[in-house]
Amino acid sequence: MKHVLSLATLYPNAVNPQFGIFVARSMEALARRDDWRVTVVNPIGLPPLALGRYRPLADLPEVSAEGGVTVVRPHFTLFPRIGARRNAEAIARAVLPLARSIHASIPIDVIDAQFFFPDGPAAAIIAEALGLPLSIKARGSDITYWGEQGFARKQMLAAAQRATGLLAVSRDLAGKMAAMGMDARKITVHYTGLDRDRFRSLEHTQLRVQLTREFAFAFLDNAPLLVCVGALIERKGQAIAIKALRDIPGARLALIGHGEAEARLRALVASEGVADRVFFLKSADHDLIPLFLSAADVMVLPTSNEGLANAWVEALACGTPVVTCDVGGARELISSDTAGRLVERTPEAVAAGVNAVLNAPPPREAVAALVEGFSWTANAAALAAHYESLLTV
Repeated sequence: MKHVLSLATLYPNAVNPQFGIFVARSMEALARRDDWRVTVVNPIGLPPLALGRYRPLADLPEVSAEGGVTVVRPHFTLFPRIGARRNAEAIARAVLPLARSIHASIPIDVIDAQFFFPDGPAAAIIAEALGLPLSIKARGSDITYWGEQGFARKQMLAAAQRATGLLAVSRDLAGKMAAMGMDARKITVHYTGLDRDRFRSLEHTQLRVQLTREFAFAFLDNAPLLVCVGALIERKGQAIAIKALRDIPGARLALIGHGEAEARLRALVASEGVADRVFFLKSADHDLIPLFLSAADVMVLPTSNEGLANAWVEALACGTPVVTCDVGGARELISSDTAGRLVERTPEAVAAGVNAVLNAPPPREAVAALVEGFSWTANAAALAAHYESLLTV
């Protein structure tokens, strides 16, 4: 078996079980194959005094076996809010001795970074020191946000030059990487995976009855149900979806996720007079999300920036059309009225898009068929092929 050491600053753990869950699913699927051994290094940033919310992170086990993957969690010194420009170097300092030890025990064939910043520049230092091929993956805001920060852009471009190959979660993001100055010949589009046993179209009417019983919120059979899956942050646009309700008669909106904007969103719900039509489900438990998506008429996500949102793929797999904005790889999924609508990022445009879907709902089986090629098995096969290609460069 060949051996990949993958650096991932965002990866699920006992403290934050939903962080980077899509990374874990991809690595676990690769580990289930018989051609690649997978070691994930998930560096944990801790301030000089690990108090408060950092204390539980400091107590995570250093090595664990998770889903067939060996996960190692070394600590590096983090200076919250002010230390971003030095994080890559700090991570590399913490991980390099560990990588040398792993390489001496079970030789590594490829060094991999799961995000372009800070993972990419850190992985580039490690790959250079060990003389190994390097792959770096771009997922969205690591390019669109960090790529606009001068110090990060410089580090990312240097890492891209060192890399043997690059991955992007959408064609749109691959174009943005090339526009930044990365070598387009190195870039391969690598779409996300999907748990096909979990995300599939389920029986619609009875799900609403079940959800109404389980949660203190009435999901009425005769009222449109909208679901918005995503962290409660300004970028995801939940405020726009809430304001759009005034023009979507009788619709209920379920917000699935948690984040810093929750208090503002609750205040907006009150001021808009729609407290009886909006439901907050803080848990982003992947066992619940398919139930809500299958019960919904539309998944609405007025986001301002994405690579290729997992929530888009998951909604379509559940037979639920998507109303979202023309950002990132949205056009690669929402390419027909069967998939949903691409709209401007305003309440009026979102309402118009939702109403268009509600007035002409596509067959759920036709919606689900649009993403039938997505699976974690396919994701792992493409990833294995990519890593193999780096060994011959």
